Amino acid sequence: MGLAEIRELIKPVIKEVDFSYLSGKVVALDAFNALYQFLAAIRQPDGTPLKDSKGRITSHLSGLFYRTKNLIEYGIKVIYVFDGKHPEFKKKEQELREEQRKKMEEKYKKAIEMGIKGDLKKYAEFTSKLEFNMIDESKELLEAMGVPYVQAPSEGEAQAAYLVKKGIADYVGSQDYDSLLFGGLRVARNLTISGKRRVRGVEVDINPEIVELNDILNYLKLDYKKLIWFALIVGTDYNPDGIPGIGVKTAYELVKNNNDPEKLFKYVGWEKYYKEISWKELEEFFEDPPVIEINKEDIKFGEVDEEKIRKILIDEHDFSEDRVNKAIEELKNAYKKGSQKNILSFFGK
Repeated sequence: MGLAEIRELIKPVIKEVDFSYLSGKVVALDAFNALYQFLAAIRQPDGTPLKDSKGRITSHLSGLFYRTKNLIEYGIKVIYVFDGKHPEFKKKEQELREEQRKKMEEKYKKAIEMGIKGDLKKYAEFTSKLEFNMIDESKELLEAMGVPYVQAPSEGEAQAAYLVKKGIADYVGSQDYDSLLFGGLRVARNLTISGKRRVRGVEVDINPEIVELNDILNYLKLDYKKLIWFALIVGTDYNPDGIPGIGVKTAYELVKNNNDPEKLFKYVGWEKYYKEISWKELEEFFEDPPVIEINKEDIKFGEVDEEKIRKILIDEHDFSEDRVNKAIEELKNAYKKGSQKNILSFFGK
């Protein structure tokens, strides 16, 4: 769903919170979403990502290590969820993203040639590419940190939504609202990008936000199926253009006042724009996506493997030894503090 437009529509039910609100909660973080954020945001002033002495990108590891450590220090338990094989009907969205990435690469190169330093980081943020080796490195680092992860068979957000529905996690952690379409009951945003950020040239505070599916449905006076219809008309990852000529407000009014999906999608001309896939197939995919069935006992919050962390970050990728060692101690203390808190709550203190 188009983030800006949808956000404007549901703004009254979005709650801005601080991290203490999420202390003691379990968050199923969309791993690809977070890693792309790290690759985009953690860069040098000239827009180049962090690299080790061998020229390998390390922005994703820096973000994953330090920002995950920060979340754990806030008392938040984190489960990362990695994407599996994307459905065929996501191909167009992936092609559009690749096209956008290449356009920004060209703009970045031109800005370098022309010496326009102010635009370098802005363009570079959109050139990020998540490689297979980065995913493997990220999983290895999470294991060393004692942070569990789940490998989804298909969409990570669908698997994260499943974890929330099963009561294994309290929130889906993602910058997108798409997990709501998979039945994710609660979504937390801005967990990995909070703090001061420059937005359109202005420095603003970005704080965590939470939104609940039931609050959205009650506020919009829609049921879950109608929310999916609405999203399909506006545009999702599987039909990114939505229905041309129909904006968010019109789509909302159409869905709210129509109980017959066959008539609704015929009226908006679905088949004219999407001959290869029916709205019904997409509705069914959101309602029943491929997921791995998991129980609470399958999720293990492990121990910190100090030597493995040092090997990955210091020996392999030239991270600052002092800074990594300091963060390891902070991570261990955060786990210890969390364990003590659990013991006290068990005895009702």
